[in-house]
Formats: sequence, structure tokens, C-alpha cells
Amino acid sequence: MSDDFEIFLVATPGLEAPLAAEVRALGWTPETQPGGVTIRGGWQDVWRANLLLRGATRVLARVGSFRAMHLAQLDKRGRKFPWADVLRPDLPVKVEAVTRKSRIYHAGAATQRIERAIAEELGAPIAADAAIVVKLRIEDDLVTISLDTTGESLHKRGHKEAVAKAPMRETMAAMFLREMGFDGSQPVLDPMCGSGTFVIEAAEIALGLAPGRSRSFAFENLASFDAEGWQALKASVPVRRANPQFFGSDRDAGAIRMSQQNAARAGVAELTRFDQCQISDLQPPDSPPGLIVVNPPYGARIGNKGPLYGLHAAMGEVFRSRFAGWRVGIVTSEAGLAKATGLPFQPPGPIIAHGGLKVRLWQTGPLAG
Repeated sequence: MSDDFEIFLVATPGLEAPLAAEVRALGWTPETQPGGVTIRGGWQDVWRANLLLRGATRVLARVGSFRAMHLAQLDKRGRKFPWADVLRPDLPVKVEAVTRKSRIYHAGAATQRIERAIAEELGAPIAADAAIVVKLRIEDDLVTISLDTTGESLHKRGHKEAVAKAPMRETMAAMFLREMGFDGSQPVLDPMCGSGTFVIEAAEIALGLAPGRSRSFAFENLASFDAEGWQALKASVPVRRANPQFFGSDRDAGAIRMSQQNAARAGVAELTRFDQCQISDLQPPDSPPGLIVVNPPYGARIGNKGPLYGLHAAMGEVFRSRFAGWRVGIVTSEAGLAKATGLPFQPPGPIIAHGGLKVRLWQTGPLAG
């Protein structure tokens, strides 16, 4: 195993561009493709990507590849692969295979061959519920072997226990903030904050907190893992000072409690403020103008959109009449609801897959006084 291999950073479809920008800002050279971003590096880069990236959902280490035209060849080359360089013989492994445009077309048979190679050559047990996942991709007769180095999806930062009904994933919230030009210095207000994701994510970015600081990762169970090096990497992340200018409100008292608890677990309680408040009663916080970012209800089912048009119109009126100088970002699946606000939106961002819906970010420039 060389210490220079391809690392694939999985993105939420539609958010590849802001993820590439984040990757570039952290010093890597990204190559964007549908579904994610590729970089090159070694195990330290794998650890760092899992620890620091806010927009990736998963980090795959592409640890090797070879050609195979038929199952016997896959079996033979699979047995010669240096599994001991990447996997531990004492921990169970699961293999997942996909095949495309290849003479080996049966993913199940390919899975069995690689499982047997790992079990017999390395001695590692095979288990359907194993935490270590080897991903096998056979495309145009090229077999690529990747390791899922993440485990649970990266949007699970390890702080949010309480979740609102239609939660915005942390990875998406971070990328929407990035798309709005947020760099940690601007105030942020979410007037329908739910479980507080936008507000907490903004406060963490302002402080420079590593999103993966509180959780464990699959790479900690690989042969390449160095516990001391990992602790040193975590300790090297600089934390900044930041202003307490991250505000959330919601009409639901339960949402406010959830947000406060989640902010406390994330270590940003002192930078955030959450108030129970109807949109109609919303007033600008005591801060310079900043960003309003909101993920309002968009009524996935046909038939319950009527009241939502009224809600969006009222929300737009509040923003226009009280929030001069602020910029607004609204995440919605419905262009009609965005337009019902009457806000001067720029052309909307790309379509993003969100829980079976297709949403977009609509944003304005600074609102006129």
C-alpha cells in the first residue's frame, strides 16, 4: 500500500460544488464529479477529511485496483491483494459489490469471491453487520477496492440527540451557509430553527470547531490506524474566538428546548440564543445585519399547500419591512412558495436531493431599507 491513493469524498447530490470549495480551502486539490469529489493523499488525509469536512457525507479510501474479466480471475487476484496492509484479521468485515458494463455482471458472485479471499488469506471473519465495509466496484472490467473509512454518515456529528420533524442535515446546512458566503464573521438568524441545525453549524464554523471532534470513525478499526497520530491531529485543530451572534427562533417551545440542549452538547451555548417566537413577532437581533437562513415547511403532499402560501407571504413581508441590510436564504422544494415571499431572489441554486424531495436554495442580496 502506497501512502498516495485516491480518496473519494461523497457529497449530497447537488452540493458537489460547495464541497469542492471547502476541500480546496483545506489545502487539497479537488476533482469534482457527479456524487462527490476526489482528492489524492494518504491515511493522514483520510483522518483529516473525516475530522474536518463539513459537507462530505462519507470518505472512501480507494486502496487498490486490478483488471478481472471473469470470476476465476477475480478470485485469483483478490487472493493476491495485500489485505493485511489495510484490514485487521481479528475484526469482522462486510463486502458490498456493484458491477457496471463488465463481463463479471453478477454482483452477488463477485461479493462471495472477495469475502472468501479475505476470510482465507487474511483470516478475518465475514459478517453481515460488520462495521468495516469493503466496497467493490467493477466497471469496464476494472475492479476498484475501496474502504468506507467513516462508518455512520458524517452528518451525525455526535451532538444532536433531539431532532425536529423534518430536520435539515448538518452537512447540507453547512453547504447552504457556504453557498451564502458565510465565513464565520456574519450574524446568522434562523426564524424556524427546529432542532437548531443552521444556528449550531454556523456557531461551530465561527469557532473553527472540527465537526468530527465528538465521534468515532470506521478508520479507527483499520490496520493503518495510529492512535497517537490521530490524537495529535485532533489536538492540532485551532479554535478561534467568536461573537455571540447566532440566533434561532421557533413558535414551538419544544423546538427551542431541543435547540438549546443540542447547542449545549455541541459546546456553542454561549454563542447562540434561541427564543420562542412567531414569525409575525420576529424582530432583528441586537447585531449588525447578517444572514437569515430558513428551511420552512413546504408541504410535500399535494393539497396542504394553501396555508403555506400565506405563511411565506407573511414571512417575506416581515423580512422586507424589518430586516434592511440582511441577506435571506430559503430552502424549499417549491418555486411558487419562494416567489410567494415577494423577496428579490437571485436565480436559485442547483437541485439538491433531500429526503426524497428535490430542494433548492433561493437567496437574496442585502434587502433594501
